Amino acid sequence: MNYLGDIPIENAKKFPDHESVIFEETRLNWKQFNERINRLAAGLYKLGFKPGDHIAVLLENCHQYMEIYYALAKNGMVTVPLNYRLSEKELDYIINHSEAKCLITGERFIEKTLSMKPNLKNIGKYVSVEVDAEGMTPYEKIIESGDSDEPDYKAGSENDMTVLMYTGGTTGLPKGVMLSHRNLLAALKAIGGTGSLPGARTLLSLPLFHIANWQAFLFHMMNGCVIINRGANPEDILKLIMEEKPIMINLVPTVYQYLLQLPDIEKMDFSHVLHFSVAGAPMPPEHMKKCQKIFKMKFGKAYGLTEAAPTVSNLSGHEYALEGDPQLVKRSKSVGKPFQGIKVAIRRENGSECEAEEMGEITVLGDNVMLGYWRDPEKTAQTLRDGWLWTGDIGHMDEDGYIYLADRKNDMIISGGENVYPNEVENALYQHPSVLEVAVVGVPDEKWGEAVRAVVVLKPGQKATEEELIAFCKTQIAGYKSPKSIDFVDDLPKTTVGKIRRSEVKEKYWESQQKKVE
Repeated sequence: MNYLGDIPIENAKKFPDHESVIFEETRLNWKQFNERINRLAAGLYKLGFKPGDHIAVLLENCHQYMEIYYALAKNGMVTVPLNYRLSEKELDYIINHSEAKCLITGERFIEKTLSMKPNLKNIGKYVSVEVDAEGMTPYEKIIESGDSDEPDYKAGSENDMTVLMYTGGTTGLPKGVMLSHRNLLAALKAIGGTGSLPGARTLLSLPLFHIANWQAFLFHMMNGCVIINRGANPEDILKLIMEEKPIMINLVPTVYQYLLQLPDIEKMDFSHVLHFSVAGAPMPPEHMKKCQKIFKMKFGKAYGLTEAAPTVSNLSGHEYALEGDPQLVKRSKSVGKPFQGIKVAIRRENGSECEAEEMGEITVLGDNVMLGYWRDPEKTAQTLRDGWLWTGDIGHMDEDGYIYLADRKNDMIISGGENVYPNEVENALYQHPSVLEVAVVGVPDEKWGEAVRAVVVLKPGQKATEEELIAFCKTQIAGYKSPKSIDFVDDLPKTTVGKIRRSEVKEKYWESQQKKVE
């Protein structure tokens, strides 16, 4: 298996009658699913698209999204998945920068698409999914026009780009990460895609436009079925878990938090779920303990990024503990060891490798590492050096090879010459029983250069004062790391996968300063 499009081909041959995707009222077996993929691939050829063309996708989660990924991979074309939560201005930039020639859009985004249309330079064809729209070709008509036989595979090499995924749009201009067939399949194989679980199901609630889509591809690669949830509504997620019986669930910390607050959640039977995992952001230890109590299972943790497609390291549930053996408790703070076939080194600024326990930048080497950034050779050269991916994440590795994340390089606070890592301060505050969410940032300070400030969301019905939380924090970590001030808010800005947008929190404190958020 060398190409992303090989996945449905192999499954249609081996397991034609097994279910491949379940989405709302739609249930497709592998034969039906692969035939729809082939018809879409052939229909796009008939519309005049050719190998190498880029096609942008503005959709919610649905089975059609998976069909598009596979059809374009078979055609030698490139999928440009779009984050539908971005503004029109941001989407304009990405669509134009990606040089997409077609935009496939869903019912929810028809109005937004029509509004953007005058600004989109290269789009020659618009395709509507779920509904008919004026000036757009209906998705199902394209499928009806195509042949169900396998298309002639047009990709020249497994190193050809098949997905162009934009990332880093919280500040500055988004970067287009070029991912090849080889990148994606190497990442899936490292996670465990060489195994086989015919008929096994996973529940996908994270967005398919995000690199978290690996979950769907992984189960398909292992001959399994993907239950696709349109969004991340906790009631819908719980209903699907109970009715469809997935064996693997991957959610962000905030969604787990919402699940824990559902009525009678502690009475539910989750024994059919073999693996829970946390995506998008670290889960505070106190929240992890509650999840383990309710779901009766140790959670797996992993570390990755879009540029690594996204696989870097993994910590399985049996490798750590939240209490008891000090060594196992220490490991609970790590993100595990590198996946098989992937190398990780912690490096100093000059490129030399750090000693065990020494803080440095995490670098990654493997077939999963991206081709580079689209139309940005300068940024590519900064990020890819001698084949190694410089992640921008700061951390260290212990003598046993476990990786510990400190923070993003650009999020580090330098206060009075001391380095303060926001994650460490946030984890201390999360241990307070009244704290629901927190973002720690550096703010301007005449004396210290930067001062540590925490922005806190309290749990419903709970109270806490600034003085109380600062004093509590000082019992957990060094005084210089503890917040000098605390703001209380009703909610915090988040990314699509539930990660708190520190840069957005930080920006308002620097608006009047010459120094801006990097």
